Amino acid sequence: MVFKMALQDKELLKQSWAVSWPMSLIMFFIFLIGIADVYVAGLFGKEIQAAYGLASQIYFIFSIMVFGLTVGTVSVVSRLFTSDNKEEFNRAVDSSFLIAVVLGILFSLLGIGFSKGIIYSMPVPEVLKERAVSFMRVYSFALLFSYLLINTNGILRACKMVKKSLITMAVVCVLNICLNFILAFKTPLGFTGIAVSTLVSMSVGALLNFIFVRRLMGDVFSFSFSISKRLFAVGWPAAALQVVWQIASVVLYFILSALPQNRVEVLAAFTNGLKVESAIFLPAFAFNMASAVVVGNLLGARKRHDAFHAGILTALLGVIVVTVMTLVVITNARRISSFLSQNVLVVAESTRYIIISLLFEPVMAWGVILGGALNGAGDTRGVTKITALCLWFVRIPLSYLLGIHFRLGVAAIWWSMNVSILCQSIFISRRYFSRRWIDHEVAENYVDKP
Repeated sequence: MVFKMALQDKELLKQSWAVSWPMSLIMFFIFLIGIADVYVAGLFGKEIQAAYGLASQIYFIFSIMVFGLTVGTVSVVSRLFTSDNKEEFNRAVDSSFLIAVVLGILFSLLGIGFSKGIIYSMPVPEVLKERAVSFMRVYSFALLFSYLLINTNGILRACKMVKKSLITMAVVCVLNICLNFILAFKTPLGFTGIAVSTLVSMSVGALLNFIFVRRLMGDVFSFSFSISKRLFAVGWPAAALQVVWQIASVVLYFILSALPQNRVEVLAAFTNGLKVESAIFLPAFAFNMASAVVVGNLLGARKRHDAFHAGILTALLGVIVVTVMTLVVITNARRISSFLSQNVLVVAESTRYIIISLLFEPVMAWGVILGGALNGAGDTRGVTKITALCLWFVRIPLSYLLGIHFRLGVAAIWWSMNVSILCQSIFISRRYFSRRWIDHEVAENYVDKP
């Protein structure tokens, strides 16, 4: 019996790893793009670096809907992929892609029309606003291609074609980084070349992914309202979570802007620290997405017991990887910070942020990966509720009270973020091990009954 269980666990680990390692590389490519953006922005000065960070927050706010759509797509498509209903599977892929096109066009137009007003209404240093608007003028056009790229990546990994996504993201990474330096320093675009690089690379990536995904679609594009309702039912809580998360990030940006001194330096350090932290977070998120796919595939095949154990094994595997990476980054924190900025205060604060925040990265990884398994099962509402409560009832009020009201400084804000991560991981774990998500009503609705 024990030997049989060991063999089953080994097979589940192989399934998780088969999705996790390509996703980890994809996340690494995304990390390299972000680091290159921050590095090039830093060469133009701390104001450009801080403005880039502000524009990035707005850009991700406008990208929120595609993240929710993609979570719903992975949950639904991954089950249909392992079922016998090919016609419904084709309709699901078609419907998801068409929704991404419509949303991409809509939010590109919204970005073009409203991003300037949003930025100028924010309580951030005036010196950052016009520069951030310059970034957003270009990023708004990139939103359509970003929507298509993210959505098609979700379709590919749900269908066990994650290596196709890996090829695409390798091309996007190389193209983006090369164009960063060429457009920013060899053309009149200047620092806006950073955003133009994103626009060009995203459009190329979207085209490549469409070529890969086209074979998964029906001979004629078909839109299904019933499947779209399924995508929405699972995806809207994930989209809501992104709204809550991004608004909380912007509020945290405002809290940092209210510090009594060195505000621009702290904001630049926060931008740099987040990019470095993403070196750890993105692999954790890769395991999160891998867990969603594996659990979704197993539920689609009606292997519920295996789905439960696969989520735990994927989380343990992810924690090991994240712990090793955390140790490497912490021991090189100052060296990394010095690479991203030449300003002494920015380097010092970036180093402090990296050391404090990364101490809780393994805890973060555990919660995030188990959350991915819950998403794969369709239990997105539970994940959204827990994360939102930890953000708005722990992170934000604690950051304001300790950092601003009691004047304990920026380090207290970094520690407040850690406390919220701990709370989130505890409650996610509690929900996962209750096993209620296995019989979750939404999840059941996506599995064909025998």
